[in-house]
Amino acid sequence: MESNKSKKTVIMGATTNSARYAHLAAGMLTEYKHEIVPIGIKKGEVFGYSILDISQRPSVSDVDTITLYIGPQHQPEHYEYLLGLKPKRVIFNPGTENPEFEKLVEESGAEALEACTLVLLRSGQY
Repeated sequence: MESNKSKKTVIMGATTNSARYAHLAAGMLTEYKHEIVPIGIKKGEVFGYSILDISQRPSVSDVDTITLYIGPQHQPEHYEYLLGLKPKRVIFNPGTENPEFEKLVEESGAEALEACTLVLLRSGQY
């Protein structure tokens, strides 16, 4: 099983708000020793990582996973950018499911997964 290997994970919709799932995921990914790249609209820091400004379209290399925490209505403007990061998979967390984007992800050769990052981590399936 590959679960011991660190997987660089872009957290799309990262936030400093500790009540949000994106924040919980950042914490748990860090705890499980995965490198995180938090990207969002608000400045700040999560678990020692600065949140990168989505409007700057930050360059990120060697992306294993993008975990989405932005609703489907806000995803289209970011399709091209996210696919350009060449992730191996994109996790559509509950509330972010988007058949149109999932199809584009799969057409790009990546895996589109409707799942909860927290559950995947806890169950050793990440």
